[in-house]
Amino acid sequence: MSEWIKPPRSLVSATGRAIGDFDMIREGDRVLLGLSGGKDSLSLLHVLHALQQRAPVKFELAACTVDPQSDDFDPTPLQPYMADLGIPYFYESQPIVEDAKSKMQGDSFCAYCSRMRRGILYRVAREHGYNVLALAQHLDDAAETFMMSAFFGGKLRTMKAHYLNDEGDIRVIRPFIYARERQTRDFAKTAKLPVIMENCPACFGMPTQRQAMKEMLAAQEAEHPKLFASLKTAMLPLLK
Repeated sequence: MSEWIKPPRSLVSATGRAIGDFDMIREGDRVLLGLSGGKDSLSLLHVLHALQQRAPVKFELAACTVDPQSDDFDPTPLQPYMADLGIPYFYESQPIVEDAKSKMQGDSFCAYCSRMRRGILYRVAREHGYNVLALAQHLDDAAETFMMSAFFGGKLRTMKAHYLNDEGDIRVIRPFIYARERQTRDFAKTAKLPVIMENCPACFGMPTQRQAMKEMLAAQEAEHPKLFASLKTAMLPLLK
């Protein structure tokens, strides 16, 4: 029987600060979490629920999983888990992997899959009246994106912490933007969350530009422990 798990205070605190700093969740918001089944989105599920119980701002919480129908990725175990938790849950199975073979136009598979999944999440949010979409990228993700953009794109850019989608009807938030990946990894392991492995099947096990950047940053942080604090300060204007 699944049950809500109390996340560590440090992770809840980092999330609460980010939500406050970027005005992510407002009174009466209906928040839909994009739940891939990875350690980050499962951790965010429990953190948002913990905040929901004690925050002065009242908001609703639901989750949605997009199954791209890949032989290497099976998120179906999330269905009984979420049923036991008892919050609104939407499971969308779409042949994204198969469609990519004929419909990709110059994109990488990852870019195509990400765009399709985001579109499905927007649709589910609209159909069920959710005005906020929560995504589980963390500070490590933002730092990797920032460095890759500078190194390979010649631009100072990273993911936004809070923005309005192009259609202007859904706000997208990243409540973990101050949290470190090791915090979600440790929580998921300690709490024995039902993590679905290989949640990017096309890229799993392949050396990627992002993985190389992750390893470079890890090596630098070993030499300079305050590295991510400095990167966070540098990125703050870009997160808004």
